Amino acid sequence: MSEYQEQNSSEREQREASAPPHLCGADRRRGVFRAGERVQLTDVKGRKYTISLTYEGYFQSTRGSFYHRELIGQPEGTVLTTADGHRLLALRPLVSDYVLSMPRGATVIYPKDSAQIITMADIFPGARVLEAGLGSGALTLSLLAAIGEHGTLISVERRPEFAQIARANVESWYGEHPSSWSVVLGSAADVLASQASGSLDAIVLDMLAPWENVDAAAQALRPGGVILAYVATTTQLSRFMETIRSSENFTQPQASESLVRTWHVDGLAVRPDHRMVGHTGFLVLARRLAPDTQPLVPTKRPAPGAYAHEPWGDTPATETLIERTISEKKLRKVRRDVAHRADVEVSGSAAPGPRGEEMARILEREAAAKVEAKRACSLPAAARLATSVRAASDSSVSESSCDPSAPSLAFGEALADEKRVEDLHSDGGGW
Repeated sequence: MSEYQEQNSSEREQREASAPPHLCGADRRRGVFRAGERVQLTDVKGRKYTISLTYEGYFQSTRGSFYHRELIGQPEGTVLTTADGHRLLALRPLVSDYVLSMPRGATVIYPKDSAQIITMADIFPGARVLEAGLGSGALTLSLLAAIGEHGTLISVERRPEFAQIARANVESWYGEHPSSWSVVLGSAADVLASQASGSLDAIVLDMLAPWENVDAAAQALRPGGVILAYVATTTQLSRFMETIRSSENFTQPQASESLVRTWHVDGLAVRPDHRMVGHTGFLVLARRLAPDTQPLVPTKRPAPGAYAHEPWGDTPATETLIERTISEKKLRKVRRDVAHRADVEVSGSAAPGPRGEEMARILEREAAAKVEAKRACSLPAAARLATSVRAASDSSVSESSCDPSAPSLAFGEALADEKRVEDLHSDGGGW
């Protein structure tokens, strides 16, 4: 280690030692502003800026600038007057603000839909809930708040990088890994099949083809339990509802969407705002019937042509629906951001910390593994066979390496690296 690196490491340790204790749960939402926590600034035009306070930080905008230390130690709700006369309101962000500003890999479920899901699915304190499609962790925040400390939430995610980002977002909000929450990598069908019969109170499906898990969900849900799917298109909506009906294990499904429109109120000038949060997704809800019970069938006639032709037929979902991909460059940036944010929350300083350095090493190993995989795929068949034989002994290259759609080769190492730095989590601020 160079003299410069030793000096930086010593300064970082001194900052972390002098930093206030890392708070968790409700204590994070109370008291004066502290270094390392998020603050939402609002200017006179209503524009919002979310920043992380650091001892040496400086906020700069066209609506005012100030040093972060001017806000550290001030009570929440302070209106700060900058040197050039601008005024900024400082508040801690609400969960509805946080989910729209936090780093994300997958698109988040909007707060208006999260609120509907919690109420419609009857997520009560102590409930046992399975969430398929963790994404960036937006809905997870609301589910954890609803089930409380004595509930159980199982979040299933196929992509390790999404799970890593979601875990960092949830731990950043709560200050620790909630004891009622577990993250499982794999397919929803396999995880549902592993659950004891009738052990779940609710299942929330936020995925491309939720109809593929209807039978497995019926086995895991208790009688009266709720299955709720969040889908984006009318094709997904129709197919999921018809699969629910044909399974004969659930009540008649109900579909809905929510639209939120704000209003302009200024004296007697009262009118709707010109902008609104419109369609984001459809919610489909049904309840599990008791075993060996036939569902009630509506007596009204279907609309003419309603069942004349089902567009999906017997075509696999992978051929009719294509999952939207996210660039690897963006995912790398988000993973670096959540690791650096964890360092800031612990030390209160914007200087690089151990979590960011560990993430950089993980990303370097993943990049090296991908380069090796491409090199192996570009070799002639005979040379590739020899390479695969050597790879079998050191596990550096696998047969799936030549598949561009296969997950990153080094994610297994990345997850192992997370276990090696669990001591960092115990200091607070996980990633």
